[in-house]
Amino acid sequence: MASTSAKSAKMKLRALLASLAAMSLGQTPLFAQHPSTLPAVPAFALDQGESLHIAREVDPARPFSVIGPQGALLGQQDGRCEAWIFPWKIFSHLRITADMQDYPVPIDVNQHAAWIDVTPSATILTYAHANFTIRQIMFAPRQGPEGSGVILLYQIEAIRPMTLTFSFTPEMQRMWPAESDPQPSPEWVRAQGSEGSAPSGFYILHENFPDHAAALAMPGAEPGVLPPYQERPQVWPLEFVLHFDPAKDAHTFLPLLITRADNKQDATREALAQSLAALNVAIPDLYQKNAAYFRDLLLSHTSIETPDGDLNQAFSWAIAAIDQLRVQTPENDGEALTAGFLGSGDSTRPGFGWFFGRDALWTLYAINGFGDFSTARQEFDFLLRHQRADGKIMHEYAQTANLVDWQSLPYEYAAADSTPLLLMAMNDYLKISGDADFVRSHWDALARAWNFETAHVSSDGIYNNTQGTGWVENWPHALPHQEIYLASLDEQASLAFANLAHVCGHADLAREARARAAKIAPAIEKEYFEPGAGFYSFSIDANGTPDTTPTIFPAVAWWDGTFALDQSATMMQRWASSEFSTDWGTRDVGDQVSFYDPISYHQGTVWPLYTGWVSQAEYRAGHALSAYAHLMQNADLTWSQDLGSVTELLSGEFFQPLGRSTAHQLWSSAMVVSPVLRGLFGLEWNAATQTLTVNPHLPADWNTATLRRIPFGNATIDLTFTRRGQELLVEAAGPSASALHLVTGAEGAKGRGPALAIPLPAVEVALPHRLPEFGAKTEQMKVLDEQRTGRSLTLTLSAPGSSSQTLLLKENFPGMHITAGHAVLGAGQDGLYSLSVPFPEAPGYATQTVTLTW
Repeated sequence: MASTSAKSAKMKLRALLASLAAMSLGQTPLFAQHPSTLPAVPAFALDQGESLHIAREVDPARPFSVIGPQGALLGQQDGRCEAWIFPWKIFSHLRITADMQDYPVPIDVNQHAAWIDVTPSATILTYAHANFTIRQIMFAPRQGPEGSGVILLYQIEAIRPMTLTFSFTPEMQRMWPAESDPQPSPEWVRAQGSEGSAPSGFYILHENFPDHAAALAMPGAEPGVLPPYQERPQVWPLEFVLHFDPAKDAHTFLPLLITRADNKQDATREALAQSLAALNVAIPDLYQKNAAYFRDLLLSHTSIETPDGDLNQAFSWAIAAIDQLRVQTPENDGEALTAGFLGSGDSTRPGFGWFFGRDALWTLYAINGFGDFSTARQEFDFLLRHQRADGKIMHEYAQTANLVDWQSLPYEYAAADSTPLLLMAMNDYLKISGDADFVRSHWDALARAWNFETAHVSSDGIYNNTQGTGWVENWPHALPHQEIYLASLDEQASLAFANLAHVCGHADLAREARARAAKIAPAIEKEYFEPGAGFYSFSIDANGTPDTTPTIFPAVAWWDGTFALDQSATMMQRWASSEFSTDWGTRDVGDQVSFYDPISYHQGTVWPLYTGWVSQAEYRAGHALSAYAHLMQNADLTWSQDLGSVTELLSGEFFQPLGRSTAHQLWSSAMVVSPVLRGLFGLEWNAATQTLTVNPHLPADWNTATLRRIPFGNATIDLTFTRRGQELLVEAAGPSASALHLVTGAEGAKGRGPALAIPLPAVEVALPHRLPEFGAKTEQMKVLDEQRTGRSLTLTLSAPGSSSQTLLLKENFPGMHITAGHAVLGAGQDGLYSLSVPFPEAPGYATQTVTLTW
């Protein structure tokens, strides 16, 4: 066997040397066993049994994204797309045309995009024509070979033979801000022995220097236009021309293979050919492993089981969407979270497809909450590797930052909020995981972050914006000196650091941090609250003069569950009203502000991030109905643009994402998870004391709900919520449940250990949820306030004048006589009643107060 193998190796070497000797520029013959003669991939099962699957008719104007650690396909649902193998944009404007036998009309295949199927592991576009069906199967391997970021497969069925032309614009451009050659130099490498037959082979996209190249192959395809050197310089699309005969070519997948190399050795024709050949062989295994990866991801982390199947799906989709944004770091020292992706058009900026500190840190609350501690630790490590020497935490790090003088650009430490957010998120990780060893291993970095935060304060002792932007990056008057956003984070970060210091054995620092938090809270009340308006100011200047613009930013005060603003009732009502709340989320400023602009970045657009902040604040402040409406707006956005993910921002006036909205946005998906776990179910963890707090706000029409695999220390538990008469029974199950202490802030609760019985109110109300049609303006009912006494529930509602709105009423004490003021109570069954509310005539929104007594 050994001598036979050696003889075979020598024969292959002679063939290689012969082909090398024959090489010439332009169309270069290469040995036949490489991708020039690659076989098609035998068909395999596309359905891999994934629990998440979105299937619907194509909307050509909506985007899709297929993203993995090494690359992405970003495009529109008609199939036009661009391909990235990070950090390189390989090609753009992929299109398909078909010429059918005995059919004189050429067919633009993209115009026949009909159906889209999305799972966490793959996206499939189906083109449907009377003569053919073509499925474009796209996935980004989680564990593919180096340089193999994305894979496209084509499954073709047809009545007549046809010729398909796959055209695309060669790019070979590095992601912003690194420079690249203006245009690559394409070369067609022809198969050895193909003279006199179809000149099959593969393309190489060369740069001016030999260190970088990409290669693309489609088995059995011919090249399209290859202009000779003598022609005038012009950019021609590259083409793969494929002859498909249904009698011979059915039951196979035809791959469009892409690879790239970043050094001279791997950028040779032979090395690229070998990479393409290896990738072709690996496709079935990579596809199946991708599906298995996402199945395992969802089965090993938190899931929810509620009567609302869409919410269950949206929660799991958010976990998958977050995980898809983990990308290899520029230094290849692991993966880190990117902010989000959208097709780059004619630029080299694919949305915000690089690494952001605050985006990741807001998202870590969701990641901690569903128990992906490995990703959390990896992200903390990445951020702390890029911590500045004085302790400041990074804001932004490009995928090509290592290729430019990044420090000379104004981005890396542009924002001030990443530093307090790091302390908060690390403490959240500690409370849920109980992993004190990890915290102790980073103590020096945490102490530096604390020292930075406390060294840059105003005369009131509160962290300010002098070291970078707080939230807004532009503002009509001037950039603020100190925002309530940053001040609220400072208070919560102080309490977080106190706990971190305590765990790390620094009792004096812990006491100092707690004392600092105790001073910040009343200072915020004194400096920011405007009694006349009942609202908290947006910011104060260096002289203490407030900017009283009503904004959404005070909502972050409730984020950690350790802080709250004392005089928030009027502000909460305004947030819930149409002044701030559209039917698809919350604006950052009220629509009556003089500089309100519904399509500006910071002065009137709707961000799911803001909607999540407000929902969590409302749940914690006792405004559960408005909180639920906001939560469900975020959840329902899962199906509205880039299917399975939540977009970055939308118009404040019409239901439509902005054109530049990053369609697959990290923290937008996080704002489905966190308000569900910490708001709707009211979870607060303390693994050190084996205590889990539950303050649930289940909708009135839910009789039961279950949380699976809630992380708690080094184990997980299941929590089941069940209505039982006049109580909500909460029970924990799992191997570690017996040591768990469930507690709640609800009055009159009974039980201890792993079970609680929480009294239910006599009467509850539930709201419907739905997103409007695209292009619609706000017209849904808003719940401004809800107040209870012993035998009454008073709802302050707002809806378009002269309209009639319907709610659902739940009676928990059978046999009560319920009366409704300013509403009509319908017939009931099993304790559920319809409640119709007429609103007075008004040119816009009108207010109605409904009082239910019993």
